[in-house]
Amino acid sequence: MTEYVHSSDGTPIAYDRQGTGPVLVLVGGTLMTRARHAELAALLADAFTVVTYDRRGRGDSGDHAVYEVGRELDDLDAVIEAAGGGPVLLHGMSSGGVLALEAVARGSAVSRLAVYEPPFVVDDSRPPLPGDYVERITDLVADGDADGALTYFLTAGLAMPPAAVPGMRRMPFWEPWKATAHTLPYDGRLMSGTMSGRPLPRDRWQSVSVPVLVAHGDAGDPYMINAAKELASHAPHFTLHCLTGQNHNVDPRALAPALTDFFRH
Repeated sequence: MTEYVHSSDGTPIAYDRQGTGPVLVLVGGTLMTRARHAELAALLADAFTVVTYDRRGRGDSGDHAVYEVGRELDDLDAVIEAAGGGPVLLHGMSSGGVLALEAVARGSAVSRLAVYEPPFVVDDSRPPLPGDYVERITDLVADGDADGALTYFLTAGLAMPPAAVPGMRRMPFWEPWKATAHTLPYDGRLMSGTMSGRPLPRDRWQSVSVPVLVAHGDAGDPYMINAAKELASHAPHFTLHCLTGQNHNVDPRALAPALTDFFRH
């Protein structure tokens, strides 16, 4: 049964929980609702009380006229408090991994953190995010052009070839993506300064003192593999883990054992 908790600015945040054991909160990436984590949550529920939630503006959660990364961090803290107050185990997927890193750096009640392929651009293995990316995608959203915003996200944000987009528009996921396209500027602001083609600032997450698993697949985009290696090099308690045969669209059946092993230690 879906539960709700109100964030510090009054925004209702929808979440589900299942299983028994230590609390493990899953944070979704760009365009993801908590439904995307359903299979992974089910695989982890034998060992953990798994909490999945809709980030603001997505799924069953509310939104606010003003977006700030700090408000999203407050959302996560509210979910942690509703789940028992922590410290919890935390896993972030893609940009959700960046949100999770920021939360732990700010002091959220977390004992161990795992991230999967935070989409940093730390070298020249792909073009950097355009300097006006957030402004342009914000304008597309403000104009009500969800298709345009998604197209710009895929081509400029993910560096996909434009020729791939028409085929994606015919896929079943396109309409659900359109329903959350208005949150694309949110992730753009969250990723600000980390997709420039330069190494990550060494002090960005120096306050993160808990064990961190930085996972990636070996069959995906080189820039995400390089990003994971760069992040994992930041501290001795950041551990790199490679999933054979996986890419950014990771198979939950491959990810769940790695998370279980990490979080049980």
